[in-house]
Amino acid sequence: MSAQIIPREGTTELGVQLRRAGRCVSFANGCFDVLHPGHVRYLQAARRQGDVLVVGINSDRSVSALKGPGRPLLPAEARAELVAALEPVDYVIIFDELTAEAMLSELRPDVHCKGSDYTTETVPERALAERLGIAVAIVGDPKDHSTRKLLAEIARRHRKD
Repeated sequence: MSAQIIPREGTTELGVQLRRAGRCVSFANGCFDVLHPGHVRYLQAARRQGDVLVVGINSDRSVSALKGPGRPLLPAEARAELVAALEPVDYVIIFDELTAEAMLSELRPDVHCKGSDYTTETVPERALAERLGIAVAIVGDPKDHSTRKLLAEIARRHRKD
């Protein structure tokens, strides 16, 4: 069974339903432009932080603002479908903001999971998470994978041909 893709306006209601059901909710977010092993390991580790994993996917506009021209490679709907098909993921929501603060305010997860390219001090949403009583967890393997590196390698190999 693949995860459910929830409309953005359903974020608050999803959080309410999950809390009523007594579920421990972990939340992870990212661009997920080209899936690679680091993404999968991040989501597996985030899932272990709770019994439900909700993943926020940056919209096309926010990916472009965060990553620069030419990004994303895949539209948000395609990225959401790919992430939703991954075993650890229960729900996916596309969001337009540059940080996940609004998502945290609306969803109110138990744990906000960030990848190992962050420290607890550098998580952009850390202050809000603390105010809301949301734990912050740094999860996943070391940041040895990135879409930027993958795209550079594809370009390098293409130039050789």
